[in-house]
Parts: sequence; C-alpha cells; structure tokens
Amino acid sequence: MPQLFGKSYTREELRARVGDLAQIAGITSATLNDGSENGVRTFDVHTGSGLRFTVLPDRAMDIAMAQWRGVPLAYHSSTGVLHPSYFESAGLGLLRSFYGGLLTTCGLMNVAVPADDSGEHFGLHGRFNHIPAKNVSYDTFWRGDEYVLTMRGKVRETRFFGENVLLTRTITTTLGSTTIAIEDVIENQGFEPTPLMILYHVNPGFPILDADSELLINSEIIPRDAEASKGLAVAKRGAPPTPGFKEQVHQHKVKADSGGWATAALVNRHFNAGQGIGLCVRYRPDELPYFWQWRMVGQGAYVMGLEPANCHVMGRAEERRQGRLPMLAAGALLTHHLEISVLTSAEEIQNIAQHTG
Repeated sequence: MPQLFGKSYTREELRARVGDLAQIAGITSATLNDGSENGVRTFDVHTGSGLRFTVLPDRAMDIAMAQWRGVPLAYHSSTGVLHPSYFESAGLGLLRSFYGGLLTTCGLMNVAVPADDSGEHFGLHGRFNHIPAKNVSYDTFWRGDEYVLTMRGKVRETRFFGENVLLTRTITTTLGSTTIAIEDVIENQGFEPTPLMILYHVNPGFPILDADSELLINSEIIPRDAEASKGLAVAKRGAPPTPGFKEQVHQHKVKADSGGWATAALVNRHFNAGQGIGLCVRYRPDELPYFWQWRMVGQGAYVMGLEPANCHVMGRAEERRQGRLPMLAAGALLTHHLEISVLTSAEEIQNIAQHTG
C-alpha cells in the first residue's frame, strides 16, 4: 500500500482523488534538444515521495539527474549529458563525456585504466555507457495495491569477429518509494568465451558529500595504491573541496547480511539542521564480489563513488596478467541486482549505521 504525505492509501482511495495517477507519480518520455545533448532520449520519473530521476536510453539506460524534494543526490560534471556520437573511445577520452550522474555503468570489455590487451586497445572504463539501448519501453501499472513504474532496454556491446554481449536492463520503482531497483541480465550471445568486466559507478555528490559526511560500510579497507594509502585514515570521511586533490581509490571487502545483500551508504547527518540525508547502495557480493570507493574531493570534481563490481580496477591487461580476468562462457547468462535508496531522516541513517557498524 503506497505511503504518501504521511498516510497510507489504497488503490481505490487514490483513484478517487485524481483523474490521472501522473498527478502523483509517473514516467515522462522526452528528448533533449540543446547543444551536444541534442537528440538524447530521457525518461523522467517521479515517484510521489519526492524522488525524481532521469534515465538515459541513449546512454545505456544509465541514470543522470536524481533529486529528493529538490535536493540533488548525484554529482554532475561539466561535460553535460553528451550525445553518444561525441564519444572518444581511446585512452582517457571518456573524461570528455563522463557526466557522473546517479549511475554510470562501466565495461563491458574494460573497467578503469586504459589497457592494451591481446593486440587491442581499450579506453578508460570501456564503451558501454555510450551505447544506445534498443527495444526500449516503459510502463506504469497497478499490482494489487502497489503502483509500479518500470523501464526496460537492451544494450548490445559487439563487433564483427569479436564479442557479442547483450545486457537487458530493467529499472523499477513504485509509487511512494525512495528506492530504485536495477536488474541486469547479461548474455554472451557469441560462440566463444568473452571477457566480461562491469562496475556500477554510483556517484553521490554535494550536499550528501560534505566536510562532515560519513561512509557507512562494514568492511576491511585495502588502498589501491600509494596515493590511496595517504588517505586511509580518513577513507570513510568527507572533506571540504580541496585544491590539487588527487583521487584515492579503496577496495572494501564487504560483509553481506543474512539475506546475501551488502550495504554501503554515504550520509550527511548535519544536513538541514540535523535532519540528515544519505544515499544507500545495496548489492549482492555473490554476483558482484568487489566494492570500490572513489574518494575525489577536489574543487569542481567533488564526488564519492560507491562502486560494486565483478573485477579489479587496474584495467583488462593487468587482470589477464594476474589470472583473474572475468570470463563469460558462450551462451551463458548472469544476473546482477542493485538497489539505490535515499535516506531521508536521521532515523533512517541511524538504522543503516546499526547494520553496518
């Protein structure tokens, strides 16, 4: 039963109060039309709880803007939401179109640093985020007393004489909800095993990220490199925007709960005179065995990446050298589940803290 404006409502009670449920919650399909964003399709979603977010079918069904009651939840870079035709795939070219947003999916042939592997070059974080989805659809419908909002699209990363991987993404939320559920079904439709690297780059920014923010996570922390080691003592803390700051990346060995889910949340307990706000990521370590934290508190580059993944972040060539390059057999399927939730009060933050302490 939906919870709205401090009350519970049945389906019939809500139907009696509106002519169209879109007055309260819905999905609007649109297309951006200015500058380098021109032509990018969007699904603008509002759940009635105050949660609003934008899905980008032309950027692999990733999620750009996200707000709760007007408060931004995700970092936005200076690039804007570029049309995928502007993508520069080599080297660090992705930085010219890395918008951040609530979710950027990295992969599927490479994650993190550019790599030269088996005679091929793979740019930073791969191509996936710049591949438009096909067979795109959206729907809203009642399921008992629950009003469901859902979007679906298929993203194929392929080439002639090479990989043929299809990812089918379903994004679901419900009326009154502050949670976005993502299900990815990944299939190797080729006839040979293929590398399969994926990292879910969730990007909370200001005001969730601020000087007094905390990362709530039950984990063992391993710095990626010497630069990250410098910040190990404050890895779970925010900081003010810092001139000349260099990114710090940490691996977290996260403990799952009894249901098989792991939780990480960036929270700001001091937001709005102690009301608090946070962004919580839940995932299954049996599907995504790695979790990376990208601590980037620079000026204008002010973001804390929360990143479940199936791989390390030193690039495909290093993964192969280390004998840990993830492979997907011909015809094989795998499924990933991810939940992103807004923590809207001090009570919700404390509940997460108790479960991650």
